[in-house]
Amino acid sequence: MSNGSQTKLAADYDLDYNLWSPDNHRKEPMAAITKDELIAQLQKEVRILLHLASKIDRSQLDYRPTPKQRSTIELLRYLMVMGPSLVRAIKTGTFDVERWQADAAKANASNLDQVLTAIDAHGAEYATLLGSWSEADFRGPIEMFGRTASRATFLMELVICGCAAYRTQLFLYLKACGREELATSNLWQGMDAPVAV
Repeated sequence: MSNGSQTKLAADYDLDYNLWSPDNHRKEPMAAITKDELIAQLQKEVRILLHLASKIDRSQLDYRPTPKQRSTIELLRYLMVMGPSLVRAIKTGTFDVERWQADAAKANASNLDQVLTAIDAHGAEYATLLGSWSEADFRGPIEMFGRTASRATFLMELVICGCAAYRTQLFLYLKACGREELATSNLWQGMDAPVAV
């Protein structure tokens, strides 16, 4: 941004989310994202992830860039669990380790079709999990993973940013596996680029 301004991600209700301008030494609230917009963005993440997953060559499911990184199928199995689990944890303020382990074990035993079916269900699950949240729920502070922040903060940092980061990782896996035709529209809109006429 101009004048060296630094931004933080805007979350539902601007608790902790401001634009700092070193020129005028004051804080200006950033535009808030509504609950419906948050749910829609999470559902968009599901759609983009499924679009990218449709580009996978099933013979390359075990591709991994380096020995200690997740393979393609392991990455998708992780994403089968991550988003909804974090939303549930943020809602209660408690990360349920036993449920995470059980869900991860189920994911690790799933084949690609089962993983994609589960991910496809995330869109409706996000709407159910977040639909009843009040303004106070979003504003409410919780302590998790060694820090205290509002639920809105955790939703933006862990869920929205996490989904975007991991689908970008999948996009890079696909490119490394030869899908050279994939481009910006695939990664950010979940659609193939228009064919030039």
